[in-house]
Amino acid sequence: VQQGVPGPLRGRRQPQQPQQPQQLQQLQQLHVPPAPAEEPGGHGRPRGCENPPQERRPGLQVSSGLQDLSLRDRGGRRRDFHDLGVNTRQAMVHVRESKTGFSGKVVKLTTNHFRLTSRPQWALYQYHVGYSPEMEARRLRSALLFQHEDTIGKTHAFDGSILFLPKKLENKVTELFSRTRNGEDVKITVTLTNELPPTSPTCLQFYNIIFRRLLKMLNLQQIGRNYYNPSDPVSIPNHRLMVWLGFTSSILQYEENIMLCADVCHKVLRGETVLDTMHSLHSQVGEERFRDACAKELIGLIVLTKYNNRTYRIDDINWDSNPKSTFRKSDGSEMSFVDYYKKQYNIEISDWMQPVLMSKMKRGNIQGSVALIPELCSLTGLTDKMRSDFNMMKDLAIHTRLPPEQRQRELGRFLSYIQKDDNVQKELRNWGLSFDYKSVSFTGRVVQGEKIFQSGAMFEYNPQFADWTKETRGVPLIRSVPVDSWLLIYTRRNYDVANTLLQSLFKVTPSMGIHMNRPSMVEVDDRTEAYLRVLQQRVTPDINIVVCILSSSRKDKYDAIKKYLCTDCPIPSQCVLARTLSKPQTIMTVATKIALQMNCKMGGELWSVEIPLKQVMIVGIDCYHDTVSGKQSVAGFVASLNQTVTRWFSRCVVQSRGQELVDGLKTCLQTALRNWTKWNKCLPSRIFVYRDGVGDGQLNTLVNYEVPQFLDCLKSIGTDYSPKLTVIVVKKRVGARFFAEIGGGLRNPPPGTVVDTVVTRPEWYDFFIVSQTVKNGCVAPTHYNVVYDTSQLKPDHVQRLTYKLCHMYYNWSGIIRVPAPCQYAHKLAFFVGQSIHREPNLMLSDRLYYL
Repeated sequence: VQQGVPGPLRGRRQPQQPQQPQQLQQLQQLHVPPAPAEEPGGHGRPRGCENPPQERRPGLQVSSGLQDLSLRDRGGRRRDFHDLGVNTRQAMVHVRESKTGFSGKVVKLTTNHFRLTSRPQWALYQYHVGYSPEMEARRLRSALLFQHEDTIGKTHAFDGSILFLPKKLENKVTELFSRTRNGEDVKITVTLTNELPPTSPTCLQFYNIIFRRLLKMLNLQQIGRNYYNPSDPVSIPNHRLMVWLGFTSSILQYEENIMLCADVCHKVLRGETVLDTMHSLHSQVGEERFRDACAKELIGLIVLTKYNNRTYRIDDINWDSNPKSTFRKSDGSEMSFVDYYKKQYNIEISDWMQPVLMSKMKRGNIQGSVALIPELCSLTGLTDKMRSDFNMMKDLAIHTRLPPEQRQRELGRFLSYIQKDDNVQKELRNWGLSFDYKSVSFTGRVVQGEKIFQSGAMFEYNPQFADWTKETRGVPLIRSVPVDSWLLIYTRRNYDVANTLLQSLFKVTPSMGIHMNRPSMVEVDDRTEAYLRVLQQRVTPDINIVVCILSSSRKDKYDAIKKYLCTDCPIPSQCVLARTLSKPQTIMTVATKIALQMNCKMGGELWSVEIPLKQVMIVGIDCYHDTVSGKQSVAGFVASLNQTVTRWFSRCVVQSRGQELVDGLKTCLQTALRNWTKWNKCLPSRIFVYRDGVGDGQLNTLVNYEVPQFLDCLKSIGTDYSPKLTVIVVKKRVGARFFAEIGGGLRNPPPGTVVDTVVTRPEWYDFFIVSQTVKNGCVAPTHYNVVYDTSQLKPDHVQRLTYKLCHMYYNWSGIIRVPAPCQYAHKLAFFVGQSIHREPNLMLSDRLYYL
């Protein structure tokens, strides 16, 4: 037996009852390895469950592929379908007839949508299937039911409890009788529960399930929501990476047609296993810190087990178990992990001393965990260190950031597989479905570019680059804050770097209009405690800002500095990595960016665009889930304070998961309105809320709970106060892609492209904007859904305001993908959730201290 890793990796040799990690003892354990087919843990017995699941018997014939077809989409209904029934447009009279704008230059576009040319014109019949005695295992339930294909027909879809049929059975309640392999008689009751018309949202969900089944028939492997082709991987040996090409798909009702939206995606696999990472950590930190280092490095990562092409999240490491530990099978017998993998997959586990990884899962009402062997788990995704490797990202981008024409070619190749595969076409015919394999073309609009105002001067930028860095270089800022008293903290070995930064700042700040005195320079030891001691001793109320030069990107040091200066002693701060300042050829550019950030953090204003609406307050909201504490979520709330939308009020809400978010947001909105009144001597007459961070399936909650709470909050300000409110949901993760047809080829559409027809949803007041530009690959549009609007503004005006706000993010002198308040809210929520884990001091709320 190889004993590849010393002491800390060792579990017990042959424990009779493997001990559970403390946090998993509360769960009913599915303490088993993943099953070979689609269901993790399918061969183990849930501890504490009275009726153990029955194993699928080889003698039972299961209809081809139907056990793979699940309405739950492996463990949970797709939440994005919950948004289908949310019809918000009908309540807005001014856009009920038309939601399209007219301004801008027309551009011809091609998209990645394909029309559904035929679909069932008959109803879909939904049945509930019950078993007596109760059968726990889904595959066994399927096998027992499919013995009666002469009754239910060969065209059917079943997820273990819900059966869909294209025909109606003779009776409302049909009783069937089956027998298990071990001779147990089972009564099956099939009850008609619903008759769904072809236009039902459930039918749309059903079409998606059928389409995903087609992808399985093409031998694509499902990982998460998407399907990948593991048989044709792209290897990048220089960086030990492998890329799988995959596809996303969704079928929805758009303005005039039901369409398939398909896109190319990629899964990046690393050429190392979890066990390799453990070996590396052990050599780096030694035995004493090894287990803590493993927990910090591994928990939360997503791994792929190639023997069944499934992904799992590592939730815990069970150091008391090893591959020789046993789990209980459904027949009550014990089996070791070593024997299981040898028998099931013909895999020999080489290191018997490695611990066992735990991945939490939920099946029905049973919560438990799947046991995984580190040497069989391949790491997926990229670490922060890998992302900072320029050469690696450049080599990876060649395969993952496909230009428009190549992306459409890959998509066309995928659709040709569907078109040419006889089994796939037969399945489509069985359900009465067919697609147009030519992508949809239509026209969009490119709105006029914005003018940038800075200190009385006006600039126009090249719309092709969506950037005005060169145009505004050397021009004074709108409002520059003098840096009269400030601290510069550095370590001894970074003394030269600190002086280089200081001299560079003195060169770049005069042209910006920033007056900067010499700082108090303090040398410290390169320890977190030393930095904190200096801050406690030297930071006084008259200090404008603290600049710390850090030797490394150690998160604990950065977090400690930020936590102290954002909560205990509220002073703006700027942390700079020494290596960022070590390149002479870029030092002036870096110093310019640092000076701009310092000015913003002290309350300065950089540039503006024309905002025609008066007395309007713009609000941005985004959420972040705290990965460290695990039980907290953070909502960032940002609101404009002045007419030019150049000053912002920022606050966040830190709360436990499950707590209603809006309770804290109401307080934020009330405080923001009070601050607006101080600045403008009146309340705003219009409020625009850009709400980011709304997950799939949460739209109904936002419309029915959050919006009424906002309205109640406004009423609480005063009985005679009734501003016009517009709430817009911002969504970055969208499958839609648009390509401009220029010169006989496909290119990325220019910044400012607006799409509000054909591929938008009829029940929503929604539109897409392509606001940014990209150097490589395809540009992604942002989707905007106006869920509440009493402004009576034309769609053109809402679209133009949204695009204008994409120019106002002060950390980038160019157009960004979302409106500035959304990006500020994201930065704030991420900063608090990642670094300080509690609400910052309100004395900083009128400054962009988190940039």
